[in-house]
Amino acid sequence: MKIKAWTLLLLCIITLTAIAHPFYVSISTVEYNSSNKQIELSCRIFYNDLEVALQNQIKQKIDVINPKNRAVADSAIARYVRTNFRIQVNGVIKPLKFVGYEIEDDVAWCYLESPQLQPVTSIKIINQLLYQDFKTQSNIMHVTINGKRQSIKLDNPKRTAEFSF
Repeated sequence: MKIKAWTLLLLCIITLTAIAHPFYVSISTVEYNSSNKQIELSCRIFYNDLEVALQNQIKQKIDVINPKNRAVADSAIARYVRTNFRIQVNGVIKPLKFVGYEIEDDVAWCYLESPQLQPVTSIKIINQLLYQDFKTQSNIMHVTINGKRQSIKLDNPKRTAEFSF
C-alpha cells in the first residue's frame, strides 16, 4: 500500500512540474514536389506562441484564430516566418512565397512554397522560429526529397541544419 501512495505522489509531482514548465516546440516539414517542381514548407506552431512572437517581433497584436483583418494577419505571419525560417537549396537561397495558414486545434499550420526546377541534392535551413521569445524552444524539422526523409531537432540557440540527398 505504501508503494502505491509513493507512486501516486511521484506521479502528481511530475504532472505539476510539467504544468508549471511548459514545453516549446514547432515542427516544420520541407518536401520537394517533383511533379509541381517546387519546395513545399509547412510549419506547425502553437498559435498562442505565434501570437506572442508577432507581438514581440513584428510589433502587431494579432488574434490568429479570429483576425480582424485576414490580409493583415497573413502579411504579419508571412513576414515573421520568412524572417525566421530561411532555406538554401543546392547552394541557392530560395525566396519563400506565403500560401496561407489554418488553425487546427491549438496549432497554426503555416504554408509556404518556392519554385525548384533542378533536382535537389542539398538543403541548408536556418530555423529560429520562436527562439527570441522562448529560451527553451526546440524546432523539429523533417525534410523529404524523392521519398527519402531526414529529420533533426534544433534546440535554441542552434539554428542551422544541413541535409544531403
